[in-house]
Amino acid sequence: MAEAGARILVYGGKGALGSVIVNFFKGKSYWVGSIDLAPNEQADGNVIVKPGDSWTEQEDQITSGVETLLGDTKLDAILCVAGGWAGGNAANKAFIKNADAMWKQSVWTSSIAAGLAAKYLKEGGLLTLPGAQPALEGTAGMIGYGMAKAAIHQLVKSLAASNSGLPANSTSVAILPVTLDTPMNRKWMPDADHTTWTPLEFIAETFLKWINNEGRPESGSLIQLITKDSKTELCPAK
Repeated sequence: MAEAGARILVYGGKGALGSVIVNFFKGKSYWVGSIDLAPNEQADGNVIVKPGDSWTEQEDQITSGVETLLGDTKLDAILCVAGGWAGGNAANKAFIKNADAMWKQSVWTSSIAAGLAAKYLKEGGLLTLPGAQPALEGTAGMIGYGMAKAAIHQLVKSLAASNSGLPANSTSVAILPVTLDTPMNRKWMPDADHTTWTPLEFIAETFLKWINNEGRPESGSLIQLITKDSKTELCPAK
């Protein structure tokens, strides 16, 4: 169970993975805040994002909302799992439209989460950001997605460097899944090999271990989630 007063913030707390994380940590007696386009009723507090706002407007509104929730209280972890997926190569009619959506859903959210971490994370706290294993290489069939995820990989490394603005001894890590076992993925890919999909509960359990410094990776690590025969391993990217 959590130490008294243990608090986390889940960015993307109403999505498939975010909802699992919110419920999991609530079950461990954590105070859990959620940031998303809609409230998560299980969370202790919510900040609602307006999708039509600009990047700076979202940052202002979210930062103000988090300040209202927390006051001077610090967080044990900020777990950013916001994002989405869109395909398309350079010849695709929707190439730039999809790339723009990916940037907004992944890079805007991760950057705002980093700013929140600088302000609200405890010393020795944890910030996780949502990378993607395919973005370690070229992603010709989903260029916008790959660009956004590669930017997050770079952000994680920058946040691990000295003078990044994060609190002392804090850790920034990206998780790099291949395919998550979500209801939407099951719906759109019913015939895929689901034994290679990473269960959402595994990620929640991994985050709990990292918060408690059990096998926490070095700051700046890109941790691939490789699932085979329904067993997931954490594999640092070289």
